[in-house]
Amino acid sequence: MRDHHRHRCLGVALAAALVAGAAGPASAAQPTDGPLFHDAHFHLTNYVQKGTDMGKYVDQIMGDKVGRSTVFGIPLQQTWSYGNSGEFAPTYYLQSDAPLYYYSFTDAWIASQYLKLKPEQRKRLDPMITGFNPADMYAVDHIRRVLETYPGVFTGIGEFTIHKEFVSSKVAGEIASLTDPALDRILDFAGEAGLVVILHSDIDMPFAKAGAEPVFLNQMKELLRRHPKTTIIWAHIGLGRVVHPVQSQATAGTTERNPTYRALVEAMVNDPTLSHVYFDISWDEVAKYAVSSPESIANTVAMLNKYPDRFLFGTDNVAPADQAAQLRVYDLWDPIWRQLTPEASHTVRLGNYERLFDAARVKVRAWEAANVK
Repeated sequence: MRDHHRHRCLGVALAAALVAGAAGPASAAQPTDGPLFHDAHFHLTNYVQKGTDMGKYVDQIMGDKVGRSTVFGIPLQQTWSYGNSGEFAPTYYLQSDAPLYYYSFTDAWIASQYLKLKPEQRKRLDPMITGFNPADMYAVDHIRRVLETYPGVFTGIGEFTIHKEFVSSKVAGEIASLTDPALDRILDFAGEAGLVVILHSDIDMPFAKAGAEPVFLNQMKELLRRHPKTTIIWAHIGLGRVVHPVQSQATAGTTERNPTYRALVEAMVNDPTLSHVYFDISWDEVAKYAVSSPESIANTVAMLNKYPDRFLFGTDNVAPADQAAQLRVYDLWDPIWRQLTPEASHTVRLGNYERLFDAARVKVRAWEAANVK
């Protein structure tokens, strides 16, 4: 799964994936003071609900390197089926054939950890609600109930998943869908309450045929357009471990070429009906695509310099043990950080997080003041 040659090839795909054209003037964008970044995508716990103490996360792991951070669990619990893995206790979804199931207590656990913190520690965190089944019409009631039970705690919902390679098919019960009315109810309520949404949905099936249009692209765009009043962050720009940026390829029997992934993303960025949609560049898998070749680096730099206000950096780390583990994904992007303009670098690393999550804090607290008794 982590073969060097495969990642190099996929990384070349991101060269066509994110943008065409050479990078702009290189300028050292590494901050000389203040935090390196705010983390727009962070899991405190793993697939068996074990993780890092939240106080330790703020004081020791974030320290003075990470300014602010989202914080959420993983909504799915991996079953330990003795018949499947015997005495081996799986902690990740790829370690067992046993199903995953939704674990709603994750929200109470996150809230309880948060409420133990000192006020100055809380200011640096934006807890997110994740413990709901997006295929359940009652999911929105869970979200509302969490806000009513823990007012003043949560800023958004997510990361929650619709389509995800190797995960969706393992979830017990009905499979989530981008066309499910239950998902529309969730996004409608998020817009009403002011909650930021972090949504994971792969743009394509695993091991898709080269040159074919991503199978979930149109459904995703239609879903996003149905909720113009909701701030939605598309996790990992729709990419995954084996869902990689598509390359341009001529249609059989013609000279017409299918659009590159770069063209697909840029079209969404420039679509006025999708102005409420942002793109999360978290996960070390996404970083590997971006930095795997000089061409990929140059093209990624050009995209972020051109549209800095639509991208947020995050680590997608899961329960890191120390600060070095927390900073590893950030360091993978170093060839790109060093070539961004100072303005673009600050916006992607820090500014967009502050703009979106500060606004959400105000809106959600106002909703709670009006609705929670």
